[in-house]
Amino acid sequence: MPLDERPLRRLPQLFTGLALYGFSLSVLIRAELGVNPWSVLYEGLARHTSLSFGTISAVVGVLVLLLWIPLRQRPTFGTGANILVLACASDLGLHVLPQHLGLPARIGLLTGGILLNGLSVALYVGARYGPGPRDGLMTGMSAATWRSLRSVRTLIEVAVLAVGRLLGGDVGAGTVLYALAVGPVTQFFVPRFAYRSAAEERARGSQRCASTRSRLLRYFPYAMINRSDRAARSAPPPGDRP
Repeated sequence: MPLDERPLRRLPQLFTGLALYGFSLSVLIRAELGVNPWSVLYEGLARHTSLSFGTISAVVGVLVLLLWIPLRQRPTFGTGANILVLACASDLGLHVLPQHLGLPARIGLLTGGILLNGLSVALYVGARYGPGPRDGLMTGMSAATWRSLRSVRTLIEVAVLAVGRLLGGDVGAGTVLYALAVGPVTQFFVPRFAYRSAAEERARGSQRCASTRSRLLRYFPYAMINRSDRAARSAPPPGDRP
C-alpha cells in the first residue's frame, strides 16, 4: 500500500493503534497476573539493566530488525513507528497507572488490557503501513522455512517466553489468558478497521453481489427461474420493438 494513499485517514489510525498497544502493555504489567511473551522478555531484561521497559522494547525491536537482513525483509514507515510509539506509550502508561492494586482491580486491568491489546492490533495492522519488527520476523521466517505462520509464531514466542522467564520476567495466569484470548479479540476487530482502497472496495462489492445471488439461487431457485420467465414473457416480440 503506497505511503501517500489517504494519509489523513490512515496515519491517525496507525498512531492511535500503536499508542493503545503500548499502553495496553503497561495495563497488563500493572495487573501483575502475567504478561504476553515479549513483555516477559522486556521485564526480565529490565531487572538486569537500568533501562526502562519502553527503552528495552525499542532496543529489542532494533535488534530484531537485524534478523530481517538474512530473511530479505525490508522495514517500512510502520516498522519505525512501531518501535518508537510503543516505547513511549508503554513507559507513559507505567508512569500514570498505579501499582499494587487489589485483586478485583487487577483482574479488571487484565481483562481490559487484553481487549485493548486486540483492538489496538486491529487498528495499526488495519492502517496497512507495514509490519512491526516482531511481526516481520514471523512472516519472514514463515516464508523462508515454508512453515505456517501459526507454527512459526508459536516457536518464536515460546523461545522468547523461556528466555524472559529465566531472566525473571512475570509469567502467570494472565500469560495463558492472553495467548488464548488475544487472537479471537483481534479477529473480531480487524474487519471493522481494515483500510481498503477504492479498487478493493469495488471488488469487494462485486464479490458480495455475486455471493448474494449465489445464496438466492441456492435457497430460492424456483423464484429466480420464475422471475426470469416473467421477464422473458413480458418482453415484446423482436418484430414489435422500435
